[in-house]
Amino acid sequence: MSAATVEEKKIRKVVISALVGATIEWYDFFLYGVVAGIVFNKLYFPGSDPVVSTLLAYSTFAVGFVTRPLGGVIFGHFGDKIGRKSMLVMTLMIMGIATFLIGLVPTYAQIGVAAPVLLLILRIAQGIGLGGEWGGAVLMAYEYAPKEKRGFYASLPQIGLAIGLCLASGVVAMLSWLLTDEQFMAWGWRIAFLISGVMVAVGMYIRLHVQETPEFSAVKAKNAELRIPFFDMIKRYPGNVLKGMGARYIDGVFFNVFGVFSINYLTNTIKVSRTEALLGVMAAAVVMCFFIPFFGRMSDRLGRPKVYMWGSIITAAASFPAFWLMTHSGGNMFLIWLAIIIPFGILYASVYGPEAALFCDLFDAKVRYTGISFVYQFSGIFASGITPIVATALLKSGGGQPWQICMYVLFAGLVSAWCAWLIGRSPLPDDAVAPAAMPLRRTGHELH
Repeated sequence: MSAATVEEKKIRKVVISALVGATIEWYDFFLYGVVAGIVFNKLYFPGSDPVVSTLLAYSTFAVGFVTRPLGGVIFGHFGDKIGRKSMLVMTLMIMGIATFLIGLVPTYAQIGVAAPVLLLILRIAQGIGLGGEWGGAVLMAYEYAPKEKRGFYASLPQIGLAIGLCLASGVVAMLSWLLTDEQFMAWGWRIAFLISGVMVAVGMYIRLHVQETPEFSAVKAKNAELRIPFFDMIKRYPGNVLKGMGARYIDGVFFNVFGVFSINYLTNTIKVSRTEALLGVMAAAVVMCFFIPFFGRMSDRLGRPKVYMWGSIITAAASFPAFWLMTHSGGNMFLIWLAIIIPFGILYASVYGPEAALFCDLFDAKVRYTGISFVYQFSGIFASGITPIVATALLKSGGGQPWQICMYVLFAGLVSAWCAWLIGRSPLPDDAVAPAAMPLRRTGHELH
């Protein structure tokens, strides 16, 4: 067997490990978001005003994003000091146990205020787990891949988001279809959380059979790992941190408007069934699985900043026709699904596909786990965590019309496009540049 074939097999094994783990983690995390606006607002945050109950439920959803930077810093630190693989095993365990336990928490009617408090604690654990998971999963693929194919390989674990969302929406939709509303609200929704335990066992088995990445192994062999990677990241890459967080804005806003808030909007404002709304999001997630690697490969050919910049603008602008179609659909499910699948399943992938490698390019191997985890997770507080709350408030202030939400999405898209443009004009660390691109990068460095 040739060396190239062995290397290809090794990369494939690493990518599968990263993808399976990422799928489970995103399933766990987004299952909470899918259920927050249709179950938790009624069973854990009961009140006379349904809008207030929904806002409270989404507040616990947001807490998961607030704690993700903490997980990113903790696991990024040890991932840059000890290794990527061991941190991935630990984060998967934390997420799986927390999700399983959410399925066992009694309701407000059963134990009073302790119910939302327990829910909040487990959501915090979910956030910490995912905070370390994402960076490690994409790093394994990125650092194993040939430099000229890093956009494509780093995009493959990103498919875990689409599959995880598809599974979360699909499981809840199936339970909604099989059970009566009374059964679903009484115990059916819990099944979706409890099956996470089985998925985690499978993911753990796969993850324990992969090796550490070559780049980190080289750093470790030279005893070049840093004492506190976070401080070194801030010292050497302050501009890249800020540009990365700005570029992330449209990803978090758009995903949570279409993947989380839209379910609540369609069921409560457009008055379509919960199952049909969930199926629309699930169909978009399936389509997204094919377009994420498509745009990841495109970023290898055209440049990640360029693909990300135009993707941000086009994706954000698509929110206007999408919500117009939903609002004027007259309940026609074909039109509603079209309004979700095209912007969310296809256009959004032009941002999410190149994103992992775009952020990895910003840092060298000594601080890369810390760097990408911090950029992705810290920006998630304002880009992702508060978006369902902002969208719910904007919908109310707009008298039930979604145009203020669309303006918010457009603003996020323009900020991200500008930051991606700035990234394209900046020199990158030597170990993040593909051989074919190095002459161009050196020329750019001289100009700067």
